[in-house]
Amino acid sequence: MPSPTRPGTPALLRVLNDRTALGLLLENGPTTRNDLARLSGLSKPTAAEMIRRLEEAGLIAATGESSSSRGPAAVLYSAVTDRAIGVAIDVQPLGISSTVVDATGATHPVVFQAAGDAAGEPDAATDLARAIDAACAAASCDPESVTVVCVGIQGSVEPRTDDLVFTDELPGWPRHRVTATLSEALGADVHVENDANLVAIAERREGAGHDASTFALLWMGNGLGLALDLGGTVHRGAAGGAGEIGYIGAPVDAAAYDPDARLVDDLVTSRTIELLAARQGITGDGLDELLDAIAGHPQRLLILDELAPRVGLVVLPALAVVDPERIILHGPIGIAFGDDLATRVESWLEQHSRWSTPVSGPSITETPVLHGARHVLIDAVRQALVEAVAHLPSPGDDPPELSRTTG
Repeated sequence: MPSPTRPGTPALLRVLNDRTALGLLLENGPTTRNDLARLSGLSKPTAAEMIRRLEEAGLIAATGESSSSRGPAAVLYSAVTDRAIGVAIDVQPLGISSTVVDATGATHPVVFQAAGDAAGEPDAATDLARAIDAACAAASCDPESVTVVCVGIQGSVEPRTDDLVFTDELPGWPRHRVTATLSEALGADVHVENDANLVAIAERREGAGHDASTFALLWMGNGLGLALDLGGTVHRGAAGGAGEIGYIGAPVDAAAYDPDARLVDDLVTSRTIELLAARQGITGDGLDELLDAIAGHPQRLLILDELAPRVGLVVLPALAVVDPERIILHGPIGIAFGDDLATRVESWLEQHSRWSTPVSGPSITETPVLHGARHVLIDAVRQALVEAVAHLPSPGDDPPELSRTTG
């Protein structure tokens, strides 16, 4: 067994240089040797040596030539990303969506499998394995290369006990040792995250929250959730239950809008949309059908006028406790009504509270949960590839193998 590298030794410097080179290739895409030297601040001979070691280890490969009007074309090198990939999964009542995520962040097909398509009783490990296989097939990837999986659910995992909490759904899922059980069954590192939190990550990275110091994201659909982004970090709470506002009692003022509301969850969910739509003679089978019917109805804005005060009452606790810079309305209801609803909620808050917080609709409307999981996974699979640099072989050895677990 080799002795540990000591600070300042050539072996340690080699590892640091190789990690730098691989990181730059992952970040910048195909790069020439000279450009790698320029980006890293190292000499051209050192860059050439880094490329040689990484290429021999199978972590990078020549993928083309640069087009140049002066002198011979230079070889372009790219990171080899198919040795460690992730799969993003969104578990919803109607089915499971999944997509492959690689270290470059390239877009791969999204596959949807309806609930009930599989034979037998629901089983979390079996259902997730099917989703992984389907995503890999659509992306022409080997499922054996999957090292990490990020799953969005309508619920949370207690970080101290690894128990499934804040959900009464998810049939076939283990209630205890959730991530440990699924990681063992799938042979990959499994991260289970609240779906609203993943959407907040997506809106922070590439959406309406990218320039806000803090923001609260209200997820409105069949259930209700609130994600809190504090300076670029999602606040999950000690038990993973931060933002589970649907479980608290409805405020007294709610009786003016819905005398039957007992919980905050009763104010803005599919039940609410069904109630408001029925007042206008609109019916539909399920939330999605109702939202589609409302979209083209002449009384759409009247429905939003009735919905906005309810949304305002729901976000008031977050304003009082966190005072975020922005509120983002999201989930199926937020996506369907967008800025039309956001403008009305913002106006209601100005008139009925002490806050004048900007409210906006969602920026990411297509598979937002998968978008958030994708950002989590890009970081994870890049780390897996970079960590492999520490195990580069001596001449004549086989290339290093990447572990199927990274945690």
